[in-house]
Order: sequence, then structure tokens, then C-alpha cells
Amino acid sequence: MTARDRIAETLTKSFAPERLDVVDESHQHAGHAGHRPGGETHFRVYIVSQAFEGKSRLERHRMINATLAAELEGPVHALAITALGTRDSAS
Repeated sequence: MTARDRIAETLTKSFAPERLDVVDESHQHAGHAGHRPGGETHFRVYIVSQAFEGKSRLERHRMINATLAAELEGPVHALAITALGTRDSAS
């Protein structure tokens, strides 16, 4: 299973998102800190979930970072996050 697939699976199990996009952007960071041959180091996550309703942006990011702690300690060097509650995404 790829790092992208593990991230998507973990976020799906934890937050039951209405929308989830996980994009491997490692190729854009070649030559930068944390990049490794073969990629799977830099990701962008867009997630919409009821679990984020009433939470601040910081709280949402902390929830995701805690959920993905194993990936962030291991293969993933950077994670860009856009996390919205379901009401946020409707506007």
C-alpha cells in the first residue's frame, strides 16, 4: 500500500469525510528537504467532514496530524491541509 493510500484510508476511518482528496506532490519538491527518490514525501490533503464542525483551523489541523502521527514520523515529510466542516464547504 502506498503512503497516499494509507493516508486516505486512515482519514476515511477516522473522519468519515464527505469529500477527501489526497495528492502526492513529492515531484514538486525534488532537491528540497525531505525529498527522497521515489517520492511519497510531500502530500496535500483536502477533507470535508462533519467531525470538523465548530472546530478552529488549528484544532482541525491538530486532529489530522494526531491521526496521521505514524505517517508523519515515518515516510511523510510534509503535509499541506485544507480541512473544512460540511457547512464550511457549502458556502
